Amino acid sequence: MRDKVSQFLNSRFGDNIIREDDQFGYQTFVIKAEVLSDICRILYETDSMMFKLLSDITSVDWLETKFEEEGRFEVVYTLYSISKNHRIMLRVFLSAEDPTIESLTTLWEGANWLEREVWDLMGIKFTGHPELTKILTADELEGHPLRRDFPLTYEVPQFSWNKEDPPEVIR
Repeated sequence: MRDKVSQFLNSRFGDNIIREDDQFGYQTFVIKAEVLSDICRILYETDSMMFKLLSDITSVDWLETKFEEEGRFEVVYTLYSISKNHRIMLRVFLSAEDPTIESLTTLWEGANWLEREVWDLMGIKFTGHPELTKILTADELEGHPLRRDFPLTYEVPQFSWNKEDPPEVIR
């Protein structure tokens, strides 16, 4: 299946595939951001591929590392073909000035929450997303806590809902 996916993508998007790697045992393609939705759509719709499951979206901030030259932010998409029992990763690098990429919610509804998590924690914008709002951090929090330049604090969080209750003794 590896050769089949590689030939399939290279024949259609050759100039837009920056490189092909093997990461953590998964076939991985580093691609240009502007073709992400086209590549995902063809992998989803083509009967010989059948990548019907978007199992994860995650991101990395490469600030002040040797990998930053490709782009400060990396977004990683994990796709799985259930019928072919094959998993691939698509990796996209984005600039620090405009960390924006097209939403995949029109193709996979499950992308909704995954993209919201990446937005909330890393600040990567997904154009066309139906409701790009915070889901993990407080609304008052300014910034994105998984960015490498997010200020570290050492304030102990205060929880007020049970502060008057005596501590429970576990026996």
